[in-house]
Amino acid sequence: MEAVAKLKNCPMSARKMRLVVDTIRGKSVDEALNILRYTKKEAGEWVEKLVLSAVANWEAKNDMLLNAEDYDLYISKAMVDGGTMLKRYRPAPHGRAHRIRKRMNHVTLFVENRVEIESEDEGTEVEIEEVEE
Repeated sequence: MEAVAKLKNCPMSARKMRLVVDTIRGKSVDEALNILRYTKKEAGEWVEKLVLSAVANWEAKNDMLLNAEDYDLYISKAMVDGGTMLKRYRPAPHGRAHRIRKRMNHVTLFVENRVEIESEDEGTEVEIEEVEE
């Protein structure tokens, strides 16, 4: 089963965020959180919160009955896309203006389990009786 977490309009360039996201793609959640906790990049804090949110979404999707630690969750897909750009102007010599671009990004993170979830309904057969009126 798969769960998604999205971070939109993060005030950082997509290129800086991709450096961090590329290091955790395909790793288990525990390993990814350890990498993010000790990285020196600012993007690590944003992505760490996003991973925790994705795990919480996975648990909520499974009605809080399943514990995420028992099912060996891993980051199956992680994408970073460029977002909107704030455009500002800064004074330059000779009366000119230089444009400053304040970039933003969108991060999408997919978490999936490696251990299969056994449902209780598969093993039982239910007989349906027809009722005559």
